[in-house]
Amino acid sequence: MSRFIDEADRSQGTLLPAQLEEYVSEENPVRVMDAFVGELDLTRLGFEGMEPQATGRPGYHPATMLKIYLYGYLNRIQSTRRLEREAQRNLELMWLVGRLAPDFKTLADFRAENAAAITNVCREFIVLCRRWGLFTQATVAIDGSKFKAVNHRDRNFTSGKMKTRMGLIEQSIAEYLKQLDRMDRKETPSTPARWCV
Repeated sequence: MSRFIDEADRSQGTLLPAQLEEYVSEENPVRVMDAFVGELDLTRLGFEGMEPQATGRPGYHPATMLKIYLYGYLNRIQSTRRLEREAQRNLELMWLVGRLAPDFKTLADFRAENAAAITNVCREFIVLCRRWGLFTQATVAIDGSKFKAVNHRDRNFTSGKMKTRMGLIEQSIAEYLKQLDRMDRKETPSTPARWCV
């Protein structure tokens, strides 16, 4: 008799929950991501492929692809090959995209074709935060009084500083997209080695 907790027998059948819904808690951030993407007007934001082609193999909806990228950003997954693997094994991501698992090339092509639209989504997120009151536009002024306080220049904001910060956010988004491209190029296998006989 062992004093350790025994592992389950791998060959034994189990009755797992039949729905992915039961694996994703109510507080899980993927639920917010799903609601956010569901409310976006992807056509207005500039996503390509919103009207499916009449012939050929059906493609993935841009909302599905965007959810995968947002999930990757939230979880610091910067490679399309890793995103492909996560879509096949990660229960949160399976729930988020309805068990769809596009391959890495499809993900990379989506990002390349929709880089400007992805930037617009980031901008839309900031607008949503303002609408929800997470950012305020109140201005506080003190009339000629001197107070001893710690008001570091990085902790006070003027409209000029806000414009500068928004520009830095735009640069950060662009750099993140470039970093994703670099990671994909780094993970792309080189030409196969030829064997000499």
